[in-house]
Amino acid sequence: MATEITVHDDPDALAAAAATALLDRLAELQAAGAVPRLVLTGGGVGIAMLDRIREDPARDSVDWGRVEFWWGDERFLPPGHPDRNETQARDALLDHVGVDPVRVHAMGADTGTGPSGAEAAAQDYARQLADAADGADLGVPSFDVLLLGMGGEGHTASVFPHSPAVHETGRSVVAVHGCPKPPPTRVSLTLPAIRSAAEVWIVTTGEAKAAAVSMALSGADEVTLPVAGARGRRRTRWLLDRAAASQLPRDLEPDIG
Repeated sequence: MATEITVHDDPDALAAAAATALLDRLAELQAAGAVPRLVLTGGGVGIAMLDRIREDPARDSVDWGRVEFWWGDERFLPPGHPDRNETQARDALLDHVGVDPVRVHAMGADTGTGPSGAEAAAQDYARQLADAADGADLGVPSFDVLLLGMGGEGHTASVFPHSPAVHETGRSVVAVHGCPKPPPTRVSLTLPAIRSAAEVWIVTTGEAKAAAVSMALSGADEVTLPVAGARGRRRTRWLLDRAAASQLPRDLEPDIG
C-alpha cells in the first residue's frame, strides 16, 4: 500500500488540485469500463472540491450518471437541513451534473425520531452497503475513492478519539452519540469499512490540523488518533495545504503541488 503526500500553497489551491485529481481518476476508471464508487465527505474543503468540479469545464469528462455516490458520515439532522453533508453535496455538485438518483446513496435523516433514530439509519445504511458488496468482507462494496477530512484532534468521518466507534470492528456503519462538536448525533462508517476502499484521500487544511497530520504519518495509534487508521488497500493520499503540512516529520518528502 502506497502513501502519498502532496502539499499545496493554500486552501484554494488545494481544493482546485484535488478537484482536478478526482475528475482525472473518475474519468480513468470509466475509460476502463468501471462504474466508479465514490465516497463523499463534508466539511469546508470537501465541499469546496465539489464546487470546483462544478465550475470546471473538464467536469464533462465524467459521465455522472455512471458514478455511484456514498457518504463516509452524516450529521443526523432533518432532511434538507443545510448542515447535512448530503444537502451541501447536492447544492455544490450533485444537483448540477445529471446523476442517476438510484446511484446516490444518502444516509438517513432525522424524521422526528430523535437520537434513537440514528441507530435505525445506521442499520439501513449497512444493509445498502451489503446489497452492493458482492460478498466482500464486512459487507462493504469495494469503493474506488473514499474522501475524508479530519479534525484537529484527529477524528475522521465521525469517528472520534477514544469513542465507542473507534473500537468497532464488526460493523460497517454505526450511530455516533455525544460527539464533542455539534451536532452530537451522527451516522458514520467505521474504520474497517473505510479501509475497504482501494484509495483513501485525506484532504485537510490549516495549522490547527498540523500536529495531528504529523502524528498520523508518524504511526500514532487509531484509538488516540482515528485518522491514523484511515488508509486505502492500494493507496492513501494526503492532500494538504502548507499550514497543515507545517509539522511533517523531516524524513517525509512530500510532493509540492
